[in-house]
Amino acid sequence: MGLLAASFVVGATVHAAGLADHVAIQTWTLRNLNFDQVVEFAQRQGIKDLQLIPNHLDYKKESRDQLAAKKAKLEAAGLRAYTYGVAGTSMDKEENRRLFEFAKFMGMKLVVVEPGDFRIWDNLEELAKEYDIRVAVHNHGIKSLYGNPATVRQVIGHRDARLGVCLDVGWITSAHFDAAQVFNEYKGRVFDIHLKDKKVQKTAKGDDVANDTHVGQGDANYAGLFKALRAAGYEGRLAIETDSQDFARQPDEFVRRAKEFVSGHDAAR
Repeated sequence: MGLLAASFVVGATVHAAGLADHVAIQTWTLRNLNFDQVVEFAQRQGIKDLQLIPNHLDYKKESRDQLAAKKAKLEAAGLRAYTYGVAGTSMDKEENRRLFEFAKFMGMKLVVVEPGDFRIWDNLEELAKEYDIRVAVHNHGIKSLYGNPATVRQVIGHRDARLGVCLDVGWITSAHFDAAQVFNEYKGRVFDIHLKDKKVQKTAKGDDVANDTHVGQGDANYAGLFKALRAAGYEGRLAIETDSQDFARQPDEFVRRAKEFVSGHDAAR
């Protein structure tokens, strides 16, 4: 059985429990908190899975002992660092190896990246195979390298099945794509989702401006996306995230409402 086929078998056994069980947090949302405060926040919110950023776990600056202490603190709190990102990458394969060694040490089976050069994918693919760790490319706005899903499909479509997508719903919406359609067109290669929403408006000059909203209050097609996730038996996480400085300063309400939004869709099935 191939890797993708196996993932769908696993996903089919868990999706019936509801999407609320897949909710995680991207700690960019908690960028104003230190690591200990992030742990306390996740416990308070009842969120078990964390996608950590360098502010909270920095394998390039922290010693192995420091990383081990943080890993132990997460485990003692009943939390899991399931992935890391968006991680920097390099044309230097051995530099990227440090990311994979770190992920292996932390017990992560996924890393989220957004390489600044398409050629970097050659060594990322080699490392993904060597370590059996999946690599998900994140998308920002339409002007970024990976803002157009067609480009992403072209970059990873012919590569190893361990290379896939971290679908940022807010940014894909800001680029005027339908999140449900994009998810389906990736054909099982979406490994992670950033649960984010944006409202897109036109300026007087006709330019697009996208501002973060509470999840479910922007332009994202979450009804269609959630339906597609259930149909696919999606087994990844829905990592709550915001780019809004206002929400980040007071993250409790933002996260609580995002969780309630997902739970509400589960209840309405």
